[in-house]
Amino acid sequence: MLVRGWRRNWQQRSKLERIDLYSRLTLSVMPWLFTLSWQLAPFKSDIRHAPLPIALGLALLLVSLAQCLLSNRNIQLSFAHYLGTAVFPRRRQLPPLVLLLVNLGLLATMAGVDGIADSGLLIMTMNAPVAHAITQVLVIPVRTFLIQSLALAALCVGVLAAVGVRGGTLAGVVPTMLFGCVLTLIAVRPSAWSLSVMWQAEEARDLQARLAVAEERLRFGRDLHDVLGRNLAVIALKSELAVELAQRGRPEAVDQMVEVQRIARTSQQEVRDVVRGYREADLSTELAGARGVLSAAGIECEVTGDSGGELPAPIQSALGWVVREAATNVLRHGDPRRCTIRLSSLPDSVVLRVENDGATPAPGPDGGSGVGDGSGSGGSGLAGLRERLRVLDGSLAAGPTGNGLFRLTATIPLGPTVPPARLDRPPAAREAPVLQEERR
Repeated sequence: MLVRGWRRNWQQRSKLERIDLYSRLTLSVMPWLFTLSWQLAPFKSDIRHAPLPIALGLALLLVSLAQCLLSNRNIQLSFAHYLGTAVFPRRRQLPPLVLLLVNLGLLATMAGVDGIADSGLLIMTMNAPVAHAITQVLVIPVRTFLIQSLALAALCVGVLAAVGVRGGTLAGVVPTMLFGCVLTLIAVRPSAWSLSVMWQAEEARDLQARLAVAEERLRFGRDLHDVLGRNLAVIALKSELAVELAQRGRPEAVDQMVEVQRIARTSQQEVRDVVRGYREADLSTELAGARGVLSAAGIECEVTGDSGGELPAPIQSALGWVVREAATNVLRHGDPRRCTIRLSSLPDSVVLRVENDGATPAPGPDGGSGVGDGSGSGGSGLAGLRERLRVLDGSLAAGPTGNGLFRLTATIPLGPTVPPARLDRPPAAREAPVLQEERR
């Protein structure tokens, strides 16, 4: 599936690159087509067959071809300027403008020596701005381009009027020149806009893919933190206990190291499960595990309320991660002696509270004391839990409650299709302990 997705993305991008290439080639060929048709056509009947008019016509044709060359040279950079990936230098706008003025000067000279008919003059006037306008329309705003087109038409009228062009021919210069400019505008600008939209959509897809990868990396790192945090804390605790027992010559040190070995192997398997993406925290298992781990560390742990067995699997999984993270941070922070874990099912929500004593007075990054917040040393415990609960429209609150106590509260609403767990039992039964307290 990954190969098919990569191949589909490559084909999509290849198709977009072909469209981009076709559009650029079209704009590169367009001035040549106009020049070869509109500049050569008057030679047949509109240009007077005399040495001077023919020479002026050939010179005008060469200037038009030079305009086409400059247009092709600037088309890539003007496209990049329109797409916002480069800046078109102003100095590169000067040569096309000079050639355009030379073009108008030769055209006026031909009209002044009566070397071209009125129809041929209008055709050549219509072609004069096309090559320059193809790149100019991508570099400047549309309003500025239209103003420049009007100014160019006025200049052309003034020059032709100065050499003696009068009547309907002079009046027709304005619409014909503006037609060439507007034709270029509607041919070039929408094409460039379509390409920009397609490239932006492609960049958005690439960005979405990168965000998905980043999100998956964050999820994977969060899962590893949740999986390994408690087990590594227990391994460190039992290793210290084994060292103390060994220094005293107690045989129980061997049992502690055997337990360390077992936890390490369990951690290896859990990491494999996380890598495969199959692992889900089980609420009842996590409650029992938290009670056992905290009791082994000399912390009196009491688990009360519902077992959560009738809750939907996603809610059980999310609360299981909360229990695991809370137990991990109770071990890591402060000097707790007692911890209470309480799970309550209400008609419209389920609430998990983890409260411990021995909280340190220094505030943590989340407004907590550093005990149970999972972030007192730059960790990502609370942030990861909030992300998990947010998927279920749940919330997480953590902070000190006074008298050295720290409380973590996770609340998840129950949807209309989620049956509340054991709501038909009397309150006394719902408050009964699920797991008996163990003390060492």
